[in-house]
Amino acid sequence: MTARATPRVLTVATAALLALGGLSACSDGDGGGKDPDRVDVVAAFYPLQFLTERIGGDRVVVGNLTKPGAEPHDLELNPRQVGQVVDAELIVYLTGFQPAVDEAVEQNGGDRAFDVAGVAPLLDAAAGGHEHEGEGEAGHEEEGGGKDPHLWLDPTRLATVGDKLAERLGAVDPDHAADYTARAGALRAELTTLDTEYAEGLRTCLRREIVTSHTAFGYLAEHYKLEQIGLTGLTPEAEPSPQRLAEVAREAREHQAGTIFFETLVSPKVAETIAREVGAKTAVLDPIEGPPAEGDYLSAMRANLQTLRTALDCS
Repeated sequence: MTARATPRVLTVATAALLALGGLSACSDGDGGGKDPDRVDVVAAFYPLQFLTERIGGDRVVVGNLTKPGAEPHDLELNPRQVGQVVDAELIVYLTGFQPAVDEAVEQNGGDRAFDVAGVAPLLDAAAGGHEHEGEGEAGHEEEGGGKDPHLWLDPTRLATVGDKLAERLGAVDPDHAADYTARAGALRAELTTLDTEYAEGLRTCLRREIVTSHTAFGYLAEHYKLEQIGLTGLTPEAEPSPQRLAEVAREAREHQAGTIFFETLVSPKVAETIAREVGAKTAVLDPIEGPPAEGDYLSAMRANLQTLRTALDCS
C-alpha cells in the first residue's frame, strides 16, 4: 500500500480544537493505533459509510462523522471528529450537504478528499416536485434554487458513485485496486436488481404523487416517474408557512392522497397535522440519511418500496 499523503497544515482554529480535546492529528480518538495494513477512511454520513464498507471490504477501516440517530444536516464537528478528518487517508463526503464537513475538508482535506457530488451533476432542488403556487414563500425558498444532495435514493446514481470510489481507493491502495473494482461491480449488480424491483413495483400504481415532510425524494421521484409534494424544502427543520400548509392540504385533497409521509429523524407533527386535515394516514418514508434500525441501505430501500406500493395503491 502506498504511503498516506501528509495532511495540510492545520488552521489555528483546528489546532486549538485538537489541543482542547487532548488529541493529536495522528490519534484515532479510540485510544488505539491505526492499522497500518488497512486504509483509514472517514465517511461524512451513513450512505457513504455503507458504500465505502461494501467496496472497501476488509481492506478499509471506516469511521462515520454522523452518529446514529443524529440529523446529518445539523452536524457540528467536535475535536475528535476534526482529528478524524485530519488523519484520514481518504475523506468521503458530499459538498453542500453538511457545512461543517465542507469547512473541515476545505481546511484540512487536501487531495485526500473524495466529493461524491462531483461524480455526476446533482439535480436542482425542485426536481421531482409538484408545480405549486407560492414558490418562494417563507420556509419554502429552497425549492426555487440550489442542488438536491440526496442522490443515494436513486440506486443507479449510487452505483456510479461506487465505481468512482473504487478508483479512488485503488489510487490510495494500488496493490488491491482490482479487489475494489470487483466489489464495486458486485454492489452495482445488487443496486441494479434493486432498481428493477422499484421500476416494476411502482409501474402499476393508481397514484403517482407522494406528500413528504421535506423534499428529500427528488431523485427517487424523478427516476421512477413519481411526483413529490413537499411540506418543506431540503432542510427538514424548516417550518412551513401557513400558506404552504394550506397549499399542500389542497393538493393532497386534489390528488386524493391517502398517506402523508414523515421520516425517521424529524418530528412527525406537521405531517400529522396535514393528515388529520385531509383525512389521510401517516407513514414513514426513510430518506436513509442515517443507518436504519435494522438491516442496511438495501433493506431500507426495499422497506420504502413496500411503503410506497401500499400508499399509492400499486397492484
